[in-house]
Amino acid sequence: MLYDRKLSSYEQALEILNRRATTYNIVTICRINGLLSEEVIRQALELLQARHPRLNSRIIGKLNNLRFQTGNIQIPLRVVTKLHPQQWQEVVWQELNQKIESHKSLMRVVLVHLNNEKNVNYLITTIHHAIADGLSCIQLHSELLRYCQKIISFEPIEVVSLPALPPLKKLLPDSMRGWKGAVNIFLALSRLLLKDIYYRPKTLKFEKFLPIKSRRTGIVHRKLNETQTTKLLNVCRKNKTTVHAALCAAMLFAAGRKITAGKKTNVNLSCWSPINLRNRLQPKISNEHLGVLVSGDISCHTLRINTPFWNLARDRRRQMETTLESDQVFCLPLLTKLLINFLLAYPYQVFSTVGVTNIGRVNIPANYGIFELEEISFVTANAAFRGLCVAVLTFEEKMFLNFMFSEPAINQETAEILADHVLACIVEACKNTKFTFADQMVVIPQQLASINSSAYISNLKSE
Repeated sequence: MLYDRKLSSYEQALEILNRRATTYNIVTICRINGLLSEEVIRQALELLQARHPRLNSRIIGKLNNLRFQTGNIQIPLRVVTKLHPQQWQEVVWQELNQKIESHKSLMRVVLVHLNNEKNVNYLITTIHHAIADGLSCIQLHSELLRYCQKIISFEPIEVVSLPALPPLKKLLPDSMRGWKGAVNIFLALSRLLLKDIYYRPKTLKFEKFLPIKSRRTGIVHRKLNETQTTKLLNVCRKNKTTVHAALCAAMLFAAGRKITAGKKTNVNLSCWSPINLRNRLQPKISNEHLGVLVSGDISCHTLRINTPFWNLARDRRRQMETTLESDQVFCLPLLTKLLINFLLAYPYQVFSTVGVTNIGRVNIPANYGIFELEEISFVTANAAFRGLCVAVLTFEEKMFLNFMFSEPAINQETAEILADHVLACIVEACKNTKFTFADQMVVIPQQLASINSSAYISNLKSE
């Protein structure tokens, strides 16, 4: 069968993490208004498997010979009941830190009912990163809700199965094949090493060290309301940069302040971001196709005491555009297995100071008949790696941010302080275009106090 094949080196790396580390899966969360039952979800999942035959796969074999095998697979589904809305985060924490039993299935689902709000549900999916990325996970939730809508309303349902995707390497341009590809990969790796040697970026220190297998992924959930999200977008345009670059700058400012312990000193830092390859492949691949179709980019920066926030954001954008304009953009997937094996062998090492995964505005409906999608967000399990990362998307003009970190390298209290610091930097930078790295020492404590007493605190912090 077309879906039965050997895993690519990229996919192998993600299964290696699933087996040797805690997990490296994608958890997607949506808050739904409308009565949703286990029976309806089960039927919708069967339709989803018909739509995406990859969901009928499992991974078999030893680490040196991993293969996808298609079979009759039932996606695990469990239902839990919680007292309060914020308790969905407890379920997400459990999902982030539970391995996918990849020899059985590559996806599992949790439906969370609330005792105090009978009409509100949380639908949480966990998918193996070897078969999906953030964009396809969001699209998958939309399809699942659409099937639920049709099942309840007894509408006819036509399911068109999507064709099997080949390994990512076969979708790359000719410049990444043969000797040209080997040269490009060598140059990309050389640039990465030289940049690291030149900058020697600092990282957040271990608060406590544990072997990789004993680490856990922590999560801090935050939101920006519609007003602040729109303001951020407009200010980014005025400063000739992107929302993504501004998020990177805020993460770098917050991490830099923590690393320098609030002292007025210069510091070198790095920032990692995934890059969507779907529109750059041959042929182009739509978001509805399940697959890990992403590359990545690492930028290095010197934060001086007088570095303006918006200069840093423009520098992040410039470095990322340099990667996007060259064949270097295709190289990281081909280097991932090498990098993962290195990080597993040397657990004190770190990939980057901070990481920002931003899929931007998600163009999926909010209304599905009797169901209303009120919120949606995603988070990846990154317990194996140090550093602070954030997964971001914008839905219905509101920005949802899930900060993820490796416990106990960073504890929950520290992560929450850093998350609030990132938001405070964003709010301050939108108000003051001359906001600098050194300004944090005075301005950010004031901004945090202002946020904590403001009318939109409930929208900035988790419920």
